[in-house]
Amino acid sequence: MANLQDVATAANVSKTTVSRYLNGSLELPTRTAEAIDTAIRRLNYVPNPHARRLSLGRSDTIALVVPEISTPFFAGFVAAVEADADRRGLSLALHATLNRPDREMTYLDHIRQGHADGLIFITNHAGSPALAAKINATARCVVVDEDVPGANVPKLFCDNDHGGCLAGRHLAQAGHRHALFIGGVDQMISGARRFAGFARGLREIAGPAARIERFSGAYTVEAGREAARAFIARDPADRPTAIFATSDELVIGLYEILRGTGLSVPRDVSVVGFDDVGPLHLFAPAVTAVRQPVWDLGKRALQLLLDTDPAEQGKLPQEELLAVTLIERASVAPPILTT
Repeated sequence: MANLQDVATAANVSKTTVSRYLNGSLELPTRTAEAIDTAIRRLNYVPNPHARRLSLGRSDTIALVVPEISTPFFAGFVAAVEADADRRGLSLALHATLNRPDREMTYLDHIRQGHADGLIFITNHAGSPALAAKINATARCVVVDEDVPGANVPKLFCDNDHGGCLAGRHLAQAGHRHALFIGGVDQMISGARRFAGFARGLREIAGPAARIERFSGAYTVEAGREAARAFIARDPADRPTAIFATSDELVIGLYEILRGTGLSVPRDVSVVGFDDVGPLHLFAPAVTAVRQPVWDLGKRALQLLLDTDPAEQGKLPQEELLAVTLIERASVAPPILTT
């Protein structure tokens, strides 16, 4: 199989000349260009795309760091980025951190060594100054879904505050005045904003009669189970009449425990979820939920990354929000009034 040196010898030019001609960085006289083209055809030379990318100082690979790929939200996000990268002729290097800070740091070092042209980064825990510093040292990066305070890179989130507000208004309009918020902590942008929006939405309708309780925890099935057990253990006369479970996983854990104890949704308690990436429409009853546009989030994250000028990376970025929608199903009903 012919190589670059064979082409150069046949065309009576240097190897560097052939390389620069092929990658478009050198304009040659017509006779010289024709000699190279003739040699390529005669020798049946096939350029090495990897070598060509290296000569241009890029890998045509985008790195994607996510906490995990087993949940519907992250799996859907990865699929969206992969599909759009493929459409653009780019490769995707996927790194799942298991939501561990040490793995995040390791992958960021790996990417900084030049193994990717850019990074889409998602964490699922509160950030740290060390994590922000690593991100700021990356040539091109976009932070998605959860904030990393101190990271001076473009940031893309869904509108968590408005999503919480939609849930709060919906429950209040159904007559609920005592609600339980499950999931997220104030150190994470999703938890803080969903709770703030939920409280505002509920109070906009219910006014001073609104009573809101909070169970903080991770966005996991087990956290949903734990919140459900605590809910069931309470005096029925003092239980909230509605629950806002702020991820698909929390809804799964919540439904599992409620069903096992005989409590009925929405007869005994109304439920609103968040994400709506998993099959919440197949639950019994189907779950009303705030839907995050995960496919649009993935596509926009890649576009934002490709539009980022590394020379402008150190400037304070503008935060971009994608709209969310409330999908009404069968898990919300007016509360049963007790006398």
